[in-house]
Amino acid sequence: MSLKENIKEQVKDAMRARDQKRLTTLRTLSAAIKQKEVDERIELDDKQTLAVIQKLVKQRKESISQYKDAGRDDLVENEQSELEILETFLPEQMSEAEAGELLDTIIEETGASSMQDMGKVMALLKEKSEGRADMSILSKLVKSKLA
Repeated sequence: MSLKENIKEQVKDAMRARDQKRLTTLRTLSAAIKQKEVDERIELDDKQTLAVIQKLVKQRKESISQYKDAGRDDLVENEQSELEILETFLPEQMSEAEAGELLDTIIEETGASSMQDMGKVMALLKEKSEGRADMSILSKLVKSKLA
């Protein structure tokens, strides 16, 4: 079952269970996927669908941070519950040790030795991590290794 089909099934399950919060979040996700398909006139595969989910997760994390700074705990709670629902569709995140090993391998492959090589390293890292790691954390790791 593809990721999109899984999301559609989850929407149906949420309707049957009358889980309004989950249903709203899943419909938002479905709408974002559909919007991307319409905008680009393509049918999204699992990798592209995953990118849409990651974008929504990133938006929720940024919103949570801003709402906390503003003291809006009610909105933080709402965003947090949406984030938890969206994260169920992401692959299991790699540990810091795994990320470090992958980074070491890529640095060795590319022969990267300075910050000028960061672009090459990040491109390969993004490709090989396949959505299993937060790119901002990986970016900090790369900077520390190449500095």
